Amino acid sequence: MAGPPVRRSPYKDTLQPALHRRFSSTAILLLAASYLEAVVLANWNSYLWSWFPIGPAGFRTLLIFSCGLSTLILRIAHYHVGMKTNDSGLQVLTSSLTALSTYETGFWYGISSFFFCPIFLSSAPESANLKWITYFSGDRPRLNERPIFLACYLIVCALWQTVYHHKADIDRLDLDVAKHDTDTKQKGLKGLPKSFQTVVFQLPGVLGQCIQQAVSSLFLCLFLYYFLLRSFAWGWVLAFLRPFYNLPKATIVPPTWPTDAYLLARCVYAGTMVNFVWAAGNTAFSVFMVKEPLKNGNPLTSESKDPNGSLLNGLKSKKLSIKAFAMWELALIAQGFEARRQAIYYDIDRKDGPMWSQVYTVCMELFKQIDLRIDEFGRPTTLSTAQPAQTVEQKPRTSAPLRQDPIFTKQGATTGLLSGMEKAWDQVARAPGSSPVSELSPLAKKTWKDAKDRVLTKEQQDALSPDHIRAELEHWSTNLLNIHLIGGLFRRTFRTRFAGVVLGTPYAEPALYIHATQALCQLAVHSLSEDQFGNVHRDVPSIIRSLTTAIRKIESLKQRFPVHWTDTSGSKESPEVDQVLDALRCGLEQVVTKFEPFQGDLRLSLSDLRLAKEAMERPTSAAEPAHQAQEPKNSSKRKSLEEMKAEPAKGHGRESMREMFQLR
Repeated sequence: MAGPPVRRSPYKDTLQPALHRRFSSTAILLLAASYLEAVVLANWNSYLWSWFPIGPAGFRTLLIFSCGLSTLILRIAHYHVGMKTNDSGLQVLTSSLTALSTYETGFWYGISSFFFCPIFLSSAPESANLKWITYFSGDRPRLNERPIFLACYLIVCALWQTVYHHKADIDRLDLDVAKHDTDTKQKGLKGLPKSFQTVVFQLPGVLGQCIQQAVSSLFLCLFLYYFLLRSFAWGWVLAFLRPFYNLPKATIVPPTWPTDAYLLARCVYAGTMVNFVWAAGNTAFSVFMVKEPLKNGNPLTSESKDPNGSLLNGLKSKKLSIKAFAMWELALIAQGFEARRQAIYYDIDRKDGPMWSQVYTVCMELFKQIDLRIDEFGRPTTLSTAQPAQTVEQKPRTSAPLRQDPIFTKQGATTGLLSGMEKAWDQVARAPGSSPVSELSPLAKKTWKDAKDRVLTKEQQDALSPDHIRAELEHWSTNLLNIHLIGGLFRRTFRTRFAGVVLGTPYAEPALYIHATQALCQLAVHSLSEDQFGNVHRDVPSIIRSLTTAIRKIESLKQRFPVHWTDTSGSKESPEVDQVLDALRCGLEQVVTKFEPFQGDLRLSLSDLRLAKEAMERPTSAAEPAHQAQEPKNSSKRKSLEEMKAEPAKGHGRESMREMFQLR
């Protein structure tokens, strides 16, 4: 029974400390990456001070760490869960250009590269010739253009990273990352947590990507610098350094180019360094922030004064990220924490209803949203059904009606070719969309055909036919869409469109529906031996019917969902929706297997069970052999049966169920 009423603490008060701890882990890994770069940038004049943390290496580490800290500030401010379901890349580009967050991202990356430039220049040897001021003859100082080009290159790196940041949607927290952890059996890393090992094993691939970005930024910088930025940057640097040095007053750029093979190599080296700082921070943030909502092996809300109340607060949150983490915690509780699971069954004296009833309502609402979105997609939208017909009063005419006389003035009746041409031009003027040839007289048509045969050959006439022109246009448009830069702007893929219809817009988070299915089905299965009040079994038929309906509607929609003409791949695959379908089938199979012996007591009809078993069957693809399609189904069934066998205290489920029905 529930104790005295206590204040229900918001779920974010429990989640925020956990996110702060994960942010600290991210900062520690970023500090380690900064120290590694500080050691690499050292001159190694001394074998001790080049790597000793308390000294120049430590100071350089703090400076590089401050450059990477800007990425963490961005991630905290703009992180979200779920895949973007915008229709096309052009819509993403338009929304990004009009959003303040885009310019904020560019500002912080620009500040980071701006502070990294003097760090790299101070670490460069004398032979690199990267000093701002040089002395060629006597003591007269001259401005060196080589560091100016390097500074512009680092700014271009920040611009390139900003574009990549929004294109790759780096702000997204993928809640499925924890399921794909790297193998932790590697030597030398057994003492580290799994999340640290995951980041460490990803860093080599991240470094290769940073080199590619550095090279791409170099080509872009060469174009922008010599066509747009050179005179502007030269004049500004001169104006800034004149108060400190006796520089010439002329702002004419030097006649020689500053770039050579050595400078370009230095630029790629510096670009790789700064990109690696950004990538290390982003990768660590993306991995650490999606760890399971546990603290010391227990759910996050275990230390709350009202654990169930805090969890309910998170489940009912309107913010998708908080709701996703709360649903994840509920799924973990339903699967592996018996004490917290029983607390859900026993908590029946809440103000808004028993704990199980509120959890059931929240989870079922997600399935209803899927059904509503699918129904809305298949529902025809017409003006007659959307708006009632309105009667419009006819105003009295105040002028004479339009004249229908022929446009060309005729002195008398004309016949033959001239008459046909006049009729054709009259038709074109009155109805521009119609074909003038169809309005010609037989004599004019024959004259037109003879003239066309004299001027054009048969092949040319076929090439100018409407069908051939339409086919050529389709071929050209397909070739243009196959180009990555052009196709990315206009392509509307089946994956994002289908996920948007099924899972919602503007963000589709499959983990929310997967965890809701797992939580609901596991709570129902464990209720056979743990629900002493018998509140769960009354909702089991509704769970079976809702899961069956959701599976059937998603599969039916996938078969009839059209592929947009801009999607040249023609693939009808959506991994996010497939994950949700697999979770729905697995959960439905567990519930049906456990409660099928009680179908009479639960008032489950044979039709309900038949439809449920049909929904559990995975559809066989026409492209794959039958034995390959049958193998995943059998393996999933074996897996679910093994999980059920491993569940504790299920031997007395039937007896406890019979006792509940007898008591009622």
